[in-house]
Amino acid sequence: MPLPYHERTCYCAEVGEDHVGQTVLITGWVQNRRDHGGMVFIDVRDRTGLVQLKFNPDRDPRSHEIAGRLRAEYCVAVRGEVAARPEGLVNPNLASGAVEIEVHEIDILSESATPPFDIADDTEANEELRLKYRYLDLRRPVLQRSLITRHRIVRAIREHFDREGFIEIETPILTKSTPEGARDYLVPSRVHPGRFYALPQSPQIFKQLLMISGFDKYVQIARCFRDEDLRADRQPEFTQLDMEMSFVQAENVFDVIERCMAHVMKQIHGVDIPRPFPRVAFDRAMNEYGTDAPDTRYDMKLIDVSAAAKKSEFRVFADALAAGGVVRAMRVPGGATMTRKETDRLADDLRGIGAGGLPLVKVAQDDDSRIAFQTGVAKFFTPETTAEIAGATGAGEGDLLFFAAGAPADVCKHLSWLRTVVARKRDLIPKNEWHFLWIVDVPMFEWNADEKRWDSMHHPFTAPRDEDVPLLDSDPGRVLSQGYDLVLNGTELGSGSVRIHRADVQRKIFGLLNITPEQQQLRFGFLLDALRYGPPPHGGIALGLDRIMMLLTGLDSLRDTLSFPKTAKAQDLMTEAPSPVDEKQLRELALKSTAATEATPT
Repeated sequence: MPLPYHERTCYCAEVGEDHVGQTVLITGWVQNRRDHGGMVFIDVRDRTGLVQLKFNPDRDPRSHEIAGRLRAEYCVAVRGEVAARPEGLVNPNLASGAVEIEVHEIDILSESATPPFDIADDTEANEELRLKYRYLDLRRPVLQRSLITRHRIVRAIREHFDREGFIEIETPILTKSTPEGARDYLVPSRVHPGRFYALPQSPQIFKQLLMISGFDKYVQIARCFRDEDLRADRQPEFTQLDMEMSFVQAENVFDVIERCMAHVMKQIHGVDIPRPFPRVAFDRAMNEYGTDAPDTRYDMKLIDVSAAAKKSEFRVFADALAAGGVVRAMRVPGGATMTRKETDRLADDLRGIGAGGLPLVKVAQDDDSRIAFQTGVAKFFTPETTAEIAGATGAGEGDLLFFAAGAPADVCKHLSWLRTVVARKRDLIPKNEWHFLWIVDVPMFEWNADEKRWDSMHHPFTAPRDEDVPLLDSDPGRVLSQGYDLVLNGTELGSGSVRIHRADVQRKIFGLLNITPEQQQLRFGFLLDALRYGPPPHGGIALGLDRIMMLLTGLDSLRDTLSFPKTAKAQDLMTEAPSPVDEKQLRELALKSTAATEATPT
């Protein structure tokens, strides 16, 4: 009689010493098989882990015969008695490693073809193969742990916001295209030929409308879509924690999010993170770290040495300063041990991102125990200039100084990249530390030189600081916004702001962004109309759940935090999407493809 697999008594990794002497029924997949002179041992795996089965030919010949037919990834149901492993054979690396199941009965529920790769964390299969067989890839313990952790994070987030009195509200997936920023994914309407929905890049406008509707605390685990070029931490569809509050200023949002992240960190890693999170002004972040998402787990700040560099005889510095640029230095503690080969490789890589080279000096002492520069561009500095730069950077014997000269934006880009790469190569980043911070005082606009207009640093619904509103007419470049970013260990988790709740200010911002009154009405007329009906002051934030997952699980790729991700070319190799559709479907949508016929992706 077949085993009643639906009456499973426990998961594999739950079988432990408390079960010794008991009969259990488990189900799962065969991981491996070992034959020790007639005694067969098989590891069975489910989403909790492994348990070892023992097949004794003298005790149960039928089960022993079935064991001989088992192969990797066969799906089985097993009943047997839990026994303690013999002394010296306990496996401390398994949750069930102190016991084994002496099999009484086993049924093969389904057989498996030979898998295209080993179902193991250390599989050597390339990513394309794993994504093609994603349903097998997801059997690997590392990915199962990842998705289970994702579930726990989302549960912790929902627990927190429920306690805080937030209401979870779903916003539309089929919505209006408002082409600002990334490209929209468009969905043609069959009922309205020639018209299109757009998949939402975020629920931004809808959550603002919910504030106008009187739902003063909104939250959603929201699916969003952006048709943009991909990289390791981007996907065409992604999930974000989206929240909005009425009658608040930035500090209210900070408080709710900080307590949310503290709850998540306690649930997932069992750590207490200090609050409040540091607030770092945008300009300070750029000047000291070269980026608005700094990793503060280690030092190596950027130091402006323009005044001292001006006294040097190095032409690169002189030309940069004459053109209105800056010279900044970065100290690498103990970096004098870096070889010429190492620094030359860094210089080559920097040239690949637009730098002209990598000026450097190694820091030593002369015969009078004074700081002296050696190698690189040392010959261009006088003893007085050397002392000035060493004092400004805090450089001491055995350190290395890297320099960058040019336009401030370029210097920030190059030294920020260098800071990150050197810290990783020299193992300067502390393990198991979690540094959260807020980036504040973000400029309202940045100048788009190509299109000769202002662009929003965040988005066009971000409010300017109240005291800067008069500058919108006279000097927009000096206006600071009420926007903010949350950063963890050098990765931006998300952005938020206090929103514009006055229709006149919103129209003025649209105008500065070169959105004509006609375009404003066409794209955002419903929002401008809603702002006429007593909108409350409000603000919120959206955090990338996939990025949070990647950081908290220590995974290198955002794809490993998702169940069925796309490749860097936005393809699903398993289902072969996107794929052609037949002419009938196109006719129903009043569409005709102008693209050349392509082969189905493999």
